[in-house]
Amino acid sequence: MKTSDFDYELPQELIAQTPVEPRDSSRLLVYHRDTDTIEHKIFHDVIDYLNPGDVLVLNQTRVIPARLYGVKEGTGGAIEFLLLRRLNLTDWEVILKPGRKAKPGARFVFGNGELVAEILTVSEDGGRSVRFFYEGVFEEVLEKLGQMPLPPYIHEKLEDKTRYQTVYAKVDGSAAAPTAGLHFTPELLNRIREKGVEIVPVLLHVGLGTFRPVKEEDVAQHHMHSEYYEVTPEQADKINAARAAGGRIVCVGTTSVRTLETVATEDGVVHPGSGFTQIFITPGVKIKAVDALITNFHLPQSTLLMLISAMMGRENALRTYKTAVEERYRFFSFGDAMMIVGNPQKDVY
Repeated sequence: MKTSDFDYELPQELIAQTPVEPRDSSRLLVYHRDTDTIEHKIFHDVIDYLNPGDVLVLNQTRVIPARLYGVKEGTGGAIEFLLLRRLNLTDWEVILKPGRKAKPGARFVFGNGELVAEILTVSEDGGRSVRFFYEGVFEEVLEKLGQMPLPPYIHEKLEDKTRYQTVYAKVDGSAAAPTAGLHFTPELLNRIREKGVEIVPVLLHVGLGTFRPVKEEDVAQHHMHSEYYEVTPEQADKINAARAAGGRIVCVGTTSVRTLETVATEDGVVHPGSGFTQIFITPGVKIKAVDALITNFHLPQSTLLMLISAMMGRENALRTYKTAVEERYRFFSFGDAMMIVGNPQKDVY
Protein backbone atom coordinates (compact mmCIF):
# COMPACT_ATOMS: atom_id res chain seq x y z
CA MET A 1 0.00 0.00 0.00
CA LYS A 2 1.45 3.34 -1.06
CA THR A 3 0.98 6.72 0.57
CA SER A 4 0.18 8.17 -2.84
CA ASP A 5 -2.82 5.83 -2.99
CA PHE A 6 -4.51 8.19 -0.54
CA ASP A 7 -4.08 11.43 -2.44
CA TYR A 8 -6.82 13.68 -3.78
CA GLU A 9 -7.14 17.14 -5.30
CA LEU A 10 -8.35 19.88 -2.96
CA PRO A 11 -8.75 23.54 -3.96
CA GLN A 12 -7.16 25.80 -1.35
CA GLU A 13 -10.35 27.84 -0.99
CA LEU A 14 -12.15 24.81 0.47
CA ILE A 15 -9.84 24.71 3.52
CA ALA A 16 -12.01 26.24 6.24
CA GLN A 17 -10.35 29.18 7.99
CA THR A 18 -13.03 29.96 10.56
CA PRO A 19 -15.71 27.94 12.35
CA VAL A 20 -19.40 28.38 11.49
CA GLU A 21 -21.99 29.70 13.91
CA PRO A 22 -23.82 28.02 15.45
CA ARG A 23 -21.62 24.97 15.73
CA ASP A 24 -24.25 22.52 14.49
CA SER A 25 -25.07 24.53 11.33
CA SER A 26 -22.13 23.05 9.42
CA ARG A 27 -22.90 20.66 6.58
CA LEU A 28 -23.03 16.89 7.03
CA LEU A 29 -22.30 14.35 4.31
CA VAL A 30 -23.82 10.96 5.19
CA TYR A 31 -22.29 7.91 3.51
CA HIS A 32 -24.33 4.68 3.63
CA ARG A 33 -22.05 1.67 3.40
CA ASP A 34 -24.88 -0.80 2.78
CA THR A 35 -26.20 1.02 -0.30
CA ASP A 36 -23.07 2.96 -1.33
CA THR A 37 -25.12 6.16 -1.40
CA ILE A 38 -24.61 9.71 -0.15
CA GLU A 39 -26.97 12.20 1.47
CA HIS A 40 -26.31 15.90 2.02
CA LYS A 41 -27.58 17.23 5.33
CA ILE A 42 -26.95 19.83 8.05
CA PHE A 43 -25.05 18.67 11.12
CA HIS A 44 -27.99 18.98 13.51
CA ASP A 45 -29.65 16.29 11.37
CA VAL A 46 -27.14 13.81 12.82
CA ILE A 47 -29.76 12.91 15.43
CA ASP A 48 -31.84 11.28 12.67
CA TYR A 49 -29.07 8.71 12.17
CA LEU A 50 -28.86 7.76 15.85
CA ASN A 51 -31.23 5.20 17.36
CA PRO A 52 -32.44 4.56 20.90
CA GLY A 53 -30.02 2.10 22.48
CA ASP A 54 -27.01 3.39 20.56
CA VAL A 55 -23.93 4.70 22.35
CA LEU A 56 -22.28 7.93 21.19
CA VAL A 57 -18.58 7.86 22.16
CA LEU A 58 -16.86 11.23 22.65
CA ASN A 59 -13.26 12.19 23.33
CA GLN A 60 -13.30 14.49 26.36
CA THR A 61 -9.74 15.76 25.97
CA ARG A 62 -9.18 19.50 26.27
CA VAL A 63 -6.69 21.46 24.17
CA ILE A 64 -4.08 23.34 26.15
CA PRO A 65 -2.60 26.66 24.90
CA ALA A 66 0.37 24.61 23.76
CA ARG A 67 2.12 27.06 21.41
CA LEU A 68 4.78 29.25 23.03
CA TYR A 69 6.86 32.00 21.41
CA GLY A 70 10.13 32.96 23.04
CA VAL A 71 13.80 33.75 22.53
CA LYS A 72 17.07 31.92 23.03
CA GLU A 73 18.85 32.92 26.19
CA GLY A 74 21.97 34.92 25.37
CA THR A 75 21.33 35.49 21.65
CA GLY A 76 17.70 36.60 21.52
CA GLY A 77 16.99 34.33 18.55
CA ALA A 78 13.26 33.66 18.08
CA ILE A 79 11.89 30.20 18.86
CA GLU A 80 8.48 28.51 18.74
CA PHE A 81 7.62 25.62 21.06
CA LEU A 82 4.68 23.25 20.61
CA LEU A 83 3.99 21.22 23.74
CA LEU A 84 2.99 17.67 22.94
CA ARG A 85 3.11 15.49 26.03
CA ARG A 86 3.79 16.03 29.69
CA LEU A 87 6.45 13.67 31.03
CA ASN A 88 6.36 14.73 34.69
CA LEU A 89 5.79 17.89 36.75
CA THR A 90 8.48 19.89 34.95
CA ASP A 91 9.38 18.02 31.75
CA TRP A 92 7.58 17.94 28.40
CA GLU A 93 7.96 16.43 24.95
CA VAL A 94 7.95 19.28 22.41
CA ILE A 95 8.63 20.13 18.79
CA LEU A 96 10.43 23.35 17.92
CA LYS A 97 10.87 25.81 15.09
CA PRO A 98 13.67 26.33 14.18
CA GLY A 99 15.04 23.12 15.64
CA ARG A 100 18.70 23.78 14.89
CA LYS A 101 18.79 26.32 17.73
CA ALA A 102 17.86 23.73 20.29
CA LYS A 103 20.81 21.57 21.33
CA PRO A 104 20.90 19.89 24.77
CA GLY A 105 21.67 22.52 27.38
CA ALA A 106 20.24 25.42 25.35
CA ARG A 107 17.83 27.62 27.30
CA PHE A 108 14.87 29.65 26.09
CA VAL A 109 12.91 32.43 27.75
CA PHE A 110 9.17 33.13 27.41
CA GLY A 111 7.22 36.24 28.39
CA ASN A 112 9.15 38.45 30.76
CA GLY A 113 11.06 35.52 32.15
CA GLU A 114 8.06 33.90 33.84
CA LEU A 115 8.92 30.70 32.00
CA VAL A 116 12.33 29.28 31.07
CA ALA A 117 12.98 26.01 29.21
CA GLU A 118 16.16 23.96 29.01
CA ILE A 119 16.66 21.30 26.31
CA LEU A 120 17.34 17.89 27.82
CA THR A 121 17.43 15.45 24.90
CA VAL A 122 16.92 15.32 21.14
CA SER A 123 15.03 12.37 19.61
CA GLU A 124 15.74 10.69 16.28
CA ASP A 125 12.84 12.45 14.57
CA GLY A 126 13.89 15.89 15.81
CA GLY A 127 11.58 16.18 18.81
CA ARG A 128 12.91 17.40 22.14
CA SER A 129 12.39 16.76 25.81
CA VAL A 130 12.63 19.97 27.82
CA ARG A 131 12.53 21.05 31.45
CA PHE A 132 10.54 24.15 32.41
CA PHE A 133 11.44 26.50 35.26
CA TYR A 134 8.72 28.75 36.66
CA GLU A 135 7.10 30.09 39.82
CA GLY A 136 3.65 28.97 40.90
CA VAL A 137 1.33 26.68 38.92
CA PHE A 138 2.48 25.65 35.44
CA GLU A 139 -1.05 25.61 34.00
CA GLU A 140 -1.60 29.21 35.09
CA VAL A 141 1.70 30.31 33.53
CA LEU A 142 0.83 28.48 30.32
CA GLU A 143 -2.65 30.02 30.23
CA LYS A 144 -1.04 33.45 30.38
CA LEU A 145 1.77 32.92 27.85
CA GLY A 146 0.55 30.18 25.54
CA GLN A 147 -1.56 30.33 22.39
CA MET A 148 -3.99 27.80 20.96
CA PRO A 149 -2.07 25.46 18.61
CA LEU A 150 -4.10 25.96 15.45
CA PRO A 151 -2.99 23.80 12.51
CA PRO A 152 -0.63 25.44 9.99
CA TYR A 153 -3.28 25.52 7.25
CA ILE A 154 -5.42 27.93 9.30
CA HIS A 155 -4.25 31.48 8.64
CA GLU A 156 -7.08 33.48 10.22
CA LYS A 157 -6.70 34.59 13.82
CA LEU A 158 -9.12 32.85 16.19
CA GLU A 159 -10.79 35.51 18.31
CA ASP A 160 -12.62 33.07 20.60
CA LYS A 161 -10.36 30.34 22.00
CA THR A 162 -13.37 28.24 23.02
CA ARG A 163 -14.16 27.61 19.34
CA TYR A 164 -11.15 25.30 19.18
CA GLN A 165 -12.55 23.29 22.10
CA THR A 166 -15.48 20.90 22.12
CA VAL A 167 -18.32 21.92 24.43
CA TYR A 168 -17.64 18.76 26.44
CA ALA A 169 -13.84 19.16 26.75
CA LYS A 170 -12.85 18.25 30.29
CA VAL A 171 -9.32 16.84 30.70
CA ASP A 172 -6.33 19.04 29.79
CA GLY A 173 -3.67 17.47 27.62
CA SER A 174 -4.11 17.80 23.84
CA ALA A 175 -1.97 19.65 21.33
CA ALA A 176 -4.88 19.68 18.87
CA ALA A 177 -8.65 19.49 19.08
CA PRO A 178 -10.62 16.31 18.31
CA THR A 179 -12.31 18.34 15.60
CA ALA A 180 -15.28 16.12 14.77
CA GLY A 181 -16.67 17.10 18.16
CA LEU A 182 -16.57 20.83 17.41
CA HIS A 183 -19.96 20.52 15.66
CA PHE A 184 -21.89 19.56 18.78
CA THR A 185 -23.82 22.05 20.92
CA PRO A 186 -25.12 21.38 24.45
CA GLU A 187 -28.65 21.58 23.08
CA LEU A 188 -27.97 18.96 20.40
CA LEU A 189 -26.35 16.65 22.95
CA ASN A 190 -29.41 16.99 25.19
CA ARG A 191 -31.72 16.10 22.30
CA ILE A 192 -29.59 13.05 21.56
CA ARG A 193 -29.85 11.91 25.19
CA GLU A 194 -33.60 12.46 25.17
CA LYS A 195 -33.85 10.18 22.14
CA GLY A 196 -32.45 7.33 24.24
CA VAL A 197 -28.83 7.44 23.07
CA GLU A 198 -26.23 7.02 25.82
CA ILE A 199 -23.31 9.43 25.60
CA VAL A 200 -20.05 7.92 26.85
CA PRO A 201 -16.83 9.95 27.11
CA VAL A 202 -13.42 8.35 26.69
CA LEU A 203 -10.03 10.04 26.57
CA LEU A 204 -7.21 10.33 24.07
CA HIS A 205 -4.80 13.26 24.21
CA VAL A 206 -4.07 14.30 20.63
CA GLY A 207 -0.34 14.59 20.07
CA LEU A 208 2.45 14.62 17.51
CA GLY A 209 0.81 12.11 15.16
CA THR A 210 -1.71 14.76 14.13
CA PHE A 211 1.07 17.04 12.89
CA ARG A 212 3.32 14.47 11.22
CA PRO A 213 2.79 13.80 7.52
CA VAL A 214 3.30 10.28 6.20
CA LYS A 215 6.72 10.69 4.59
CA GLU A 216 7.35 7.06 3.63
CA GLU A 217 5.90 5.92 0.30
CA ASP A 218 5.34 2.47 1.81
CA VAL A 219 2.53 3.01 4.33
CA ALA A 220 3.74 0.08 6.42
CA GLN A 221 6.99 1.94 7.16
CA HIS A 222 5.24 4.91 8.81
CA HIS A 223 5.94 5.26 12.54
CA MET A 224 2.99 6.41 14.64
CA HIS A 225 3.79 8.42 17.75
CA SER A 226 2.22 7.38 21.02
CA GLU A 227 -0.78 9.18 22.52
CA TYR A 228 -2.20 8.78 26.01
CA TYR A 229 -5.63 7.17 26.38
CA GLU A 230 -8.02 6.16 29.16
CA VAL A 231 -11.13 3.97 29.18
CA THR A 232 -12.65 3.44 32.64
CA PRO A 233 -14.46 0.26 33.73
CA GLU A 234 -17.75 2.17 33.80
CA GLN A 235 -17.25 3.45 30.26
CA ALA A 236 -16.35 -0.01 28.96
CA ASP A 237 -19.37 -1.56 30.69
CA LYS A 238 -21.77 0.92 29.10
CA ILE A 239 -20.34 0.36 25.62
CA ASN A 240 -20.40 -3.43 25.96
CA ALA A 241 -23.92 -3.46 27.41
CA ALA A 242 -25.24 -1.40 24.52
CA ARG A 243 -23.70 -3.71 21.93
CA ALA A 244 -24.97 -6.81 23.74
CA ALA A 245 -28.48 -5.32 23.64
CA GLY A 246 -28.27 -4.68 19.89
CA GLY A 247 -27.23 -1.03 19.99
CA ARG A 248 -24.54 0.48 17.80
CA ILE A 249 -21.27 2.06 18.88
CA VAL A 250 -21.05 5.44 17.13
CA CYS A 251 -17.72 7.23 17.53
CA VAL A 252 -17.25 10.98 17.30
CA GLY A 253 -13.89 11.43 15.64
CA THR A 254 -10.98 9.24 14.66
CA THR A 255 -9.45 9.71 18.12
CA SER A 256 -12.41 7.90 19.69
CA VAL A 257 -12.05 5.11 17.13
CA ARG A 258 -8.36 4.73 17.90
CA THR A 259 -9.10 4.62 21.63
CA LEU A 260 -11.73 1.88 21.39
CA GLU A 261 -9.78 -0.16 18.86
CA THR A 262 -6.77 -0.03 21.19
CA VAL A 263 -8.66 -1.67 24.04
CA ALA A 264 -11.03 -3.95 22.08
CA THR A 265 -10.49 -7.67 21.61
CA GLU A 266 -11.21 -9.50 18.36
CA ASP A 267 -14.82 -10.12 19.39
CA GLY A 268 -15.41 -6.36 19.71
CA VAL A 269 -15.52 -6.33 23.51
CA VAL A 270 -14.09 -3.12 24.96
CA HIS A 271 -11.86 -3.48 28.02
CA PRO A 272 -10.91 -0.75 30.49
CA GLY A 273 -7.35 0.47 30.37
CA SER A 274 -4.98 3.38 30.13
CA GLY A 275 -1.55 4.00 28.69
CA PHE A 276 -0.05 5.00 25.38
CA THR A 277 -1.28 3.81 22.01
CA GLN A 278 0.51 3.74 18.66
CA ILE A 279 -2.33 2.03 16.83
CA PHE A 280 -2.25 2.63 13.07
CA ILE A 281 -5.52 1.77 11.34
CA THR A 282 -5.25 1.29 7.58
CA PRO A 283 -7.23 -0.68 4.99
CA GLY A 284 -6.83 -4.34 5.90
CA VAL A 285 -7.00 -3.68 9.64
CA LYS A 286 -10.28 -5.02 11.01
CA ILE A 287 -12.48 -2.51 12.83
CA LYS A 288 -13.64 -4.49 15.87
CA ALA A 289 -15.60 -2.22 18.18
CA VAL A 290 -17.01 0.65 16.09
CA ASP A 291 -20.19 0.53 14.00
CA ALA A 292 -20.47 4.12 12.75
CA LEU A 293 -18.30 7.23 12.68
CA ILE A 294 -18.82 10.99 12.70
CA THR A 295 -15.70 12.72 11.41
CA ASN A 296 -14.34 15.69 9.49
CA PHE A 297 -12.69 15.70 6.06
CA HIS A 298 -8.99 14.91 6.41
CA LEU A 299 -5.74 15.89 4.70
CA PRO A 300 -4.55 14.04 1.60
CA GLN A 301 -2.12 11.18 2.32
CA SER A 302 -2.82 11.41 6.07
CA THR A 303 -3.13 8.60 8.61
CA LEU A 304 -6.68 9.81 9.31
CA LEU A 305 -7.75 9.38 5.70
CA MET A 306 -6.26 5.89 5.88
CA LEU A 307 -8.41 5.16 8.94
CA ILE A 308 -11.52 6.37 7.11
CA SER A 309 -10.56 4.10 4.22
CA ALA A 310 -10.37 1.14 6.61
CA MET A 311 -14.00 1.76 7.52
CA MET A 312 -15.45 2.36 4.06
CA GLY A 313 -12.86 1.19 1.54
CA ARG A 314 -10.19 3.32 -0.11
CA GLU A 315 -11.95 3.73 -3.44
CA ASN A 316 -15.23 4.60 -1.72
CA ALA A 317 -13.46 7.13 0.49
CA LEU A 318 -11.72 8.86 -2.42
CA ARG A 319 -14.92 8.88 -4.48
CA THR A 320 -16.82 10.39 -1.54
CA TYR A 321 -14.14 13.02 -1.03
CA LYS A 322 -14.35 13.87 -4.74
CA THR A 323 -18.09 14.40 -4.31
CA ALA A 324 -17.45 16.60 -1.27
CA VAL A 325 -15.06 18.75 -3.31
CA GLU A 326 -17.57 19.04 -6.14
CA GLU A 327 -20.31 20.00 -3.66
CA ARG A 328 -18.01 22.64 -2.11
CA TYR A 329 -17.87 21.18 1.37
CA ARG A 330 -15.44 22.89 3.76
CA PHE A 331 -12.41 20.77 4.73
CA PHE A 332 -10.20 20.08 7.77
CA SER A 333 -10.44 21.30 11.38
CA PHE A 334 -13.06 24.06 11.04
CA GLY A 335 -14.74 22.38 8.09
CA ASP A 336 -17.87 20.33 7.55
CA ALA A 337 -18.58 16.83 8.79
CA MET A 338 -19.12 13.36 7.42
CA MET A 339 -20.93 10.37 8.91
CA ILE A 340 -20.30 6.76 7.92
CA VAL A 341 -23.29 4.51 8.67
CA GLY A 342 -24.63 1.10 7.66
CA ASN A 343 -23.00 -2.28 7.36
CA PRO A 344 -21.08 -2.80 4.11
CA GLN A 345 -22.58 -5.26 1.66
CA LYS A 346 -19.18 -6.75 1.06
CA ASP A 347 -15.71 -6.72 2.54
CA VAL A 348 -14.36 -3.17 2.16
CA TYR A 349 -10.84 -3.90 3.32
